[in-house]
Amino acid sequence: MRNMLILSVLAVGTLLVTGAVAQHEGHEGHNAPPAADKSAVTPAKDEMKGEMKGMKDEMKGEMKGEMKAKHDEMKGEMKGMKDMKDEMKGEMKGAMGK
Repeated sequence: MRNMLILSVLAVGTLLVTGAVAQHEGHEGHNAPPAADKSAVTPAKDEMKGEMKGMKDEMKGEMKGEMKAKHDEMKGEMKGMKDMKDEMKGEMKGAMGK
């Protein structure tokens, strides 16, 4: 029984080792493709970076303009509310007889 177990383990191990060797040998003939010429990619990449930066700067400018307009609008509303508050305060003082 013990001999059968050892023989089985030895057979499975042999099959695994020979399978791994055969698989490795099959890949030796295949070489990796040559590396791409990066010099052809660099100008296009730089151009894309420039375009993206331009778009980003343009969007920033638009957002700043929109934010300033909204700020000015809110500032005007706040001034109107303050003026109304001061007016009501004056009316209340007049009604109370100061």
